[in-house]
Amino acid sequence: MNLAAPILEIVGLHKSYEGNTVLRGIDLRVRPGQLICVIGPSGSGKSTMLRCCNRLEEPSAGQIVVDGQDIMHARTDLNAVRQKIGMVFQQFNLYPHMSVLGNVMLALKKVQKHPHAEAERRARRALEQVGMLEKAGAFPGQLSGGQQQRVGIARGIALEPKVMLFDEPTSALDPELVGSVLQVMRQLREAGMTMLVVTHEMAFARAAADRVVFMDGGVIVEEGPPEQIFGDPQQARTKAFVARFAQHG
Repeated sequence: MNLAAPILEIVGLHKSYEGNTVLRGIDLRVRPGQLICVIGPSGSGKSTMLRCCNRLEEPSAGQIVVDGQDIMHARTDLNAVRQKIGMVFQQFNLYPHMSVLGNVMLALKKVQKHPHAEAERRARRALEQVGMLEKAGAFPGQLSGGQQQRVGIARGIALEPKVMLFDEPTSALDPELVGSVLQVMRQLREAGMTMLVVTHEMAFARAAADRVVFMDGGVIVEEGPPEQIFGDPQQARTKAFVARFAQHG
């Protein structure tokens, strides 16, 4: 059992937009090296929770601690904290006019201020990790969606973050391209990367996650090991959600 101090800790997280409450008191701890999958119906607040973790969304209340630092504190250097939190989005967000290598090098040079040679070395290593090094000179428009998403992952891990956040990383992909991205995520997990993944890929969550978190209506309804959530859920809402996916699976 992993008893290390959490690398990411969310306490009492609330989020409202103009009177519409999206998150209603989320408590979640992610320990180093864990892969946590967050599942639940659309509109349950999963992506909002994830985006609060690096303050892409501003929480209405609550505490978020990353690597021992309260990122809600007024004196926290948000740019420094964000370098500890890699993020992979549904859309690939690559710059079309830059090569694959250029896309991955950009933050290494602009944000972390590495000299060109060091930035290139790190970028090539990250591309190698996701199986995209041979495409370093290609442009995003020359790549499949799955390849673009793997470049997006390389861009995140090149910064050597403490934790990687994945927001539905396969939802924009054609079904036949999903497997290559999930395989990269499995490899990252085996290499010890800490990951918090919002996903609708139930088979991946069941096979790869250390813990599965089921959200609905802005709260965590149930969390536990995959065999519990998928095999013996305790809550009626979890049972109904899992059963619906089992029918389609």
